[in-house]
Amino acid sequence: MPTEAIDPAGISWQRVSPKYVTVRLVEWAAGNLLAVIVLSLPLVLVLLGWWRWPPLWLAILVPAAALVLAAWRLVLIPRQVRAIGYAERDDDLLIRRGIFFQRTLAVPYGRMQYVDIGVGPVERGLGLCTLKLHTASPGTNATIPGLPAGEGARLREQLAARGEARLAGL
Repeated sequence: MPTEAIDPAGISWQRVSPKYVTVRLVEWAAGNLLAVIVLSLPLVLVLLGWWRWPPLWLAILVPAAALVLAAWRLVLIPRQVRAIGYAERDDDLLIRRGIFFQRTLAVPYGRMQYVDIGVGPVERGLGLCTLKLHTASPGTNATIPGLPAGEGARLREQLAARGEARLAGL
């Protein structure tokens, strides 16, 4: 159910690359594999008879709960990636993300101090990048992950040119 505050009328959202799902899945796998291994250690030690506490039911419950939570996050990843979008307007850039807790961020071109592109190893292998917008406000978390490298470079140059043309508040 879109609302006017989150999804303004007349905005054509550009979506990030579907390849970004792979990046998120690799991050998910690395983080969850480590968590499940650590949370399963008490279970292994109880089964080997080296520990008497925690009780077996608790030693099973903790890693099982971690696996259920990991599976839930796995199901959400493709939808979360589809929810990321951006739109270039005349005076600002809109960035949208979130499924349950939606957020739309408007960054005026004149407030941008610099535009940065970052690439991790998985992103590099897939030809993707993450665009970061830096403003004078330290609380601004304006990032657009999962952009194709060519689109990221184009957007960086476009935003830098628009920001320089406006120079508001600098």
